[in-house]
Amino acid sequence: MTKRKVILDCDPGHDDAISMILANANETIEIEAVTAVAGNVEVDKTALNARRVCDIIGLDVAVAEGSNRPMVRETQIAESIHGDSGLDGPNLPDVPKTPVHDKHAVDLIIEKVLESNGDITLVPTGPLTNIAMAMVKEPKIVPKIQEIVLMGGGTFGNWTPAAEFNIWVDAEAAKVVYESGVPIAMFGLDVTHQAQATDETIDRFSKVGNDVSEFVVELLRFFKQTYKDVFGFDGAPIHDACTVAYLIDPSIFDTVDVRVDIETKGEFAYGMTCVDLLGVTGQEPNVKFAQGLDQDRFWNLLEEALKSYS
Repeated sequence: MTKRKVILDCDPGHDDAISMILANANETIEIEAVTAVAGNVEVDKTALNARRVCDIIGLDVAVAEGSNRPMVRETQIAESIHGDSGLDGPNLPDVPKTPVHDKHAVDLIIEKVLESNGDITLVPTGPLTNIAMAMVKEPKIVPKIQEIVLMGGGTFGNWTPAAEFNIWVDAEAAKVVYESGVPIAMFGLDVTHQAQATDETIDRFSKVGNDVSEFVVELLRFFKQTYKDVFGFDGAPIHDACTVAYLIDPSIFDTVDVRVDIETKGEFAYGMTCVDLLGVTGQEPNVKFAQGLDQDRFWNLLEEALKSYS
């Protein structure tokens, strides 16, 4: 079996943690590294949380701390969604056993991609700062990246009326990535809001009955409550796990090839992903855009992943 080699670039984050859990559980995926970026909370906290998750799921890979602010703007975080720690809800170890790597995340990404045979997929589930900085610092990596499978954007926003959080935090970085020419699969709010963990889903995961499933249940209970408080949702969207689910089984998702451009100058639309669904620009598509998913198969995939930790 040929495994899909990935670097998980994330800002854990409840849904980032679940994405890590899903990737680690699947035998078709080989995690080359986990790199942390500032996003949901500051980068020291996201790196700490990534290490905590590695401890909980027994993932032994390099975990590197990356960019502590966007390329141009000041740091923006989402404590209202993920809490002060970025992973509020479960009781987490203060000092994880998994160490932080001695290289900066940007340098680790560059090193891993340059040493590869062009077979590494980058899976960013936070702001795209680390990925863009790596491309700018060492352009030779760009043609060697197999694919970028990211969570971000959509045809509407959740942080502003026009912009989704990950892209809004660092639209300049997103512009670099989207204009790089690397194949991109995009999982934005149009599809991730369909992946809402309801009370029924949480009860289902609780019945799995192992340490990892209980960790996920605690994550989802907190995450579901904040989504109800902030957005009025009845479930917690597991945004980031959609990326890994796609890598495992692309047929779970309905996708369309479109042109997507990033707005960096708009007074009201900064961070907007301009998704050309009707082809009005006449430009060549640069993104495989996810529009829908098979609910049953998505939740079955997550449940089977949790059972594998028993």
